[in-house]
Amino acid sequence: MATFDKTDIRHQGAYTLAEAARYLKLPQATLRAWAVGRDYPVAEGQNRFKALIKPARGKPPLLSFFNLIEAHVLRALRTEHGVSIKALRNSIAYAERTLKIDRLLLREDLRTHGGKVLLDHYGQLIDLSASGQIAIRKALEDHLARVEWDEWKFPVRLYPYPTATLDGRRPIAIDAHIAFGRPVLVAQGVSTHTIAERLDAGESVDDLAADYDVTQADIEQAALYERAA
Repeated sequence: MATFDKTDIRHQGAYTLAEAARYLKLPQATLRAWAVGRDYPVAEGQNRFKALIKPARGKPPLLSFFNLIEAHVLRALRTEHGVSIKALRNSIAYAERTLKIDRLLLREDLRTHGGKVLLDHYGQLIDLSASGQIAIRKALEDHLARVEWDEWKFPVRLYPYPTATLDGRRPIAIDAHIAFGRPVLVAQGVSTHTIAERLDAGESVDDLAADYDVTQADIEQAALYERAA
């Protein structure tokens, strides 16, 4: 099994929590809890929610492209269907222990037996209904379909939410090797942030499409992605 190369750019700190939350369209407080943990009050005083993701750099926290993928998968499991954190944490540990896969949330194995082991164990822990199991599996499959992996089964590209054209194309991607890992229009490698800035400065969709040799729909998708809440 391939191991992590610590010098790989995908493993290096590249995103602040604010940037990563914006790119993934997640509440920053949610991503911070997943990556850093947080204290919360209990009757006896205070307890600690332990992080689910280990940031590439701790102080201040910086997330890597690999961390971005982990958060993307957590979104499918946690925010789409309110998956219990305690049971999810237990199920991830169980699947990794059973399958001997380091950082399961990062691996393509989630598309096959790894994902089945994780969700089966989770379903057993909370007595998940058959319809609930189907819903969570579908959400996970949809999110994993937005990730491309290399020959060693590590992620190389993410097509973030909410981006897709009417014909099913996904013109926007996050790739650690393009534009320092910032969201770009895949066709030309131009950042969505640059496109939004030019539109806000008064340039037209038609002019930008001609400048970058892309479709008007691609320009509009870039603007929608940048301005999505």
